[in-house]
Amino acid sequence: MEGKMIGPGPYRATKLWNETIKLFRGGMPLKRHWAYFRSYDNSFTGSEAVDWLHELLKRNHNFGPEVTRYQTLQLLRKFMKNHVVEDVKGRYGKEDFEDSGQVYRFPPTSPLKPLPQRTPVSENCDLPRLIRWDDYEELPQPEKIPMKSLILNSETWNKRHSIAIGEVHECKIIRRSDITPKQVDQIWKKMTIAHLQRVLGLKTMDGVLDPKHVNAKHIIHNVFSVNKTGIVIVKNKAEDMPYWVLSAMKCLANWPNGRETKQPMYPGFERDVLRTVAEYFQRLKEPLLTFQLYEVFVNILSLLQQKEVAAEALQVCSLLLPPANRRRLQLLLRLMARVCQNPALPPLNDAIATRTLMVQTFSRCILGSAEEVDLDELLATKLVTFMMEHHDSVLRVPSNLHRHVDDHLSHLRRVQIKYAGADTDASLVSPSYCRKISRAEFEEQRVSSSQGPMQELLEGLIADTELSAKDKRKRLKQFQKSYPEIYRRRFPTAESKAAVLPEKAPRLKPQLVLLTLKKPFQPFQRSWSFRT
Repeated sequence: MEGKMIGPGPYRATKLWNETIKLFRGGMPLKRHWAYFRSYDNSFTGSEAVDWLHELLKRNHNFGPEVTRYQTLQLLRKFMKNHVVEDVKGRYGKEDFEDSGQVYRFPPTSPLKPLPQRTPVSENCDLPRLIRWDDYEELPQPEKIPMKSLILNSETWNKRHSIAIGEVHECKIIRRSDITPKQVDQIWKKMTIAHLQRVLGLKTMDGVLDPKHVNAKHIIHNVFSVNKTGIVIVKNKAEDMPYWVLSAMKCLANWPNGRETKQPMYPGFERDVLRTVAEYFQRLKEPLLTFQLYEVFVNILSLLQQKEVAAEALQVCSLLLPPANRRRLQLLLRLMARVCQNPALPPLNDAIATRTLMVQTFSRCILGSAEEVDLDELLATKLVTFMMEHHDSVLRVPSNLHRHVDDHLSHLRRVQIKYAGADTDASLVSPSYCRKISRAEFEEQRVSSSQGPMQELLEGLIADTELSAKDKRKRLKQFQKSYPEIYRRRFPTAESKAAVLPEKAPRLKPQLVLLTLKKPFQPFQRSWSFRT
């Protein structure tokens, strides 16, 4: 019983909790066991439950093979506190579930978490609306300059050859009013939430993210206030991590080059440094991804098989974090990745591999739920493993979102042309007077609309007395090449052409004049020499 994959959507953590309970109750083998001097049917021991549920979670696509036996035991202890299981004497709540031969059973009904009913969130915002036909500013019109009337002849036609198809509606030039900083903040907030919703593939963010928990100032700070490596810069030093924590992280991340000569060196020094860093993060009041964004990151877990989509979702979602939380997260993930990839670092635990140790130590510091009835240990392990392996990409500033917001702000600030009857942005909706036509339709319109002007142009060439016969024939030849149909209708026969343009007179060949030589041709004879 591997269960079904819970996709992204509202209250995904609650659905995972209920699905795990159903799988556990429906698949756990039940036997007869002896305890307290009597036998109990339909029961199981603590070790049997841990073994079976551990294998189930590792095969389940919602959790994955990273689930440990200890995490499975922690989940069963949560089941015990919430009366999903009880001991054979009916005790639960304060009793602790043990990985031993102690006998347990299912109560007649196991409580499932009800899905909360949340009304759609509507937030009033001060966003600049799209301009309408009556929103315009009268611009000063330039003085009219008298211009000489243009005479249509062959030269001006070739220089200013254009064809107008259809009728252009009346238009006005409209200027946007200045966008206030508050409106810029709201645009960043709205477009970030919309981009995250599109990446997650959700129809609505109700039950996933409350817009009241999104601070536009945090988004803008996380986008623009970063150093060359992409780490967030915190201006208020009081909000940053203490210096001794930063020094310890630097020492461990750059081992052995990060060690300072003044620090004492002894066997196990690197383990004490890791313990110092772990204690700092474990003492934080809430996880780095915050309680308010827990449901959003749980939804991202369903996209981890699509690495590029999951990475983009993490990029956008991490922008919602407070700058000091985001900076801590970036530095911690970088530390975890470098420690796992450093072969020169001595083993940090005798029984657990370094990669597993990093995930188990810091997963609850990164992702956690404010409610005790949840699967945060299991979900945190899967998410933190992915973020550690792709730490270079998951915490970058999303370039697509940045470009879209910049384009939108530039669009709102520029002067625009609005056509009568168009109450929406011309850049978003195609104008009513313009439609795409095929090449055949274009050729037909081009020919039909140019018949009259072309005929007038041809007659003007014929009647032009200032052109010489040579230039007139040259222009008519060019016209025949460009507009053969009009030319053929005007000169259907050679006689009609001859009536307008007389044939060129034949050129007479010059007569060859033979000169009479007085003396016959004689060969050259040398009469004198240059020799001395």
